Amino acid sequence: MKNIPQYRLSKSESLFVREPLTRLKNLIFTFKVQYNFIKAFRKMHFIGPCVTVFGSARFGPETIHYKNAEKIGGEMAKLGFTVMTGGGPGIMEAANKGAYENGGYSVGCNIVLPLEQKPNPYLHRWIYIPYFFVRKVILVKYSYAFIVMPGGIGTLDEFFEALTLIQTKIISGFPLVVFDKTYHQELYHHIKIMVENESISPEDMKLLFITDSVDELVEHIKKHSIKKFGLKKEVYKPKWWYLEKTKQ
Repeated sequence: MKNIPQYRLSKSESLFVREPLTRLKNLIFTFKVQYNFIKAFRKMHFIGPCVTVFGSARFGPETIHYKNAEKIGGEMAKLGFTVMTGGGPGIMEAANKGAYENGGYSVGCNIVLPLEQKPNPYLHRWIYIPYFFVRKVILVKYSYAFIVMPGGIGTLDEFFEALTLIQTKIISGFPLVVFDKTYHQELYHHIKIMVENESISPEDMKLLFITDSVDELVEHIKKHSIKKFGLKKEVYKPKWWYLEKTKQ
């Protein structure tokens, strides 16, 4: 990656959610949010149908989790998907690398954090987003499938965000795949406890697919994303009057 601008951690989101602000400051904040949404929409408009891969920034190339994510990224590229991640290191880098090195398109929605987060070198296109909630919208908006790899609190946040949107039919029933049964066994067990206590419906268990097999993951996404929604790669023509550029 060349000529990556240096950004500071945004303080405006923190101030907005932790204390009342003046009407003027609230208004200024909403303008900033609107600007970042529009910038992201313009940047990502031509990336085509995506699969978003969620996972920890802390797993390095020597780990099995990194290797699995790299393989999965490659397989998604072979299916014709653009692979989208949070743009950072670890699992995100691995998925982007798999797509990048298998002839696919690789994008990242990056956010500045005190530690860990910086754009990985396997991105054809990336965007800096200073607000967590804007970033999550973009990670969901362009994707027709979601893959949850081993991760931490941020990964679980993204997992339940996508699951909630699918459960409430805010977005269509896109496949949500949880990879690595051993790592996620307690999470899966807790979701079953929710069913037993009737805090969710038994049918909600069908909204996620958990597996240890890359082949099963690929077939599940083929069936429940590509075939279900009739997806195919499209060649988008940018509109010059919008000052648009297609993906490079």
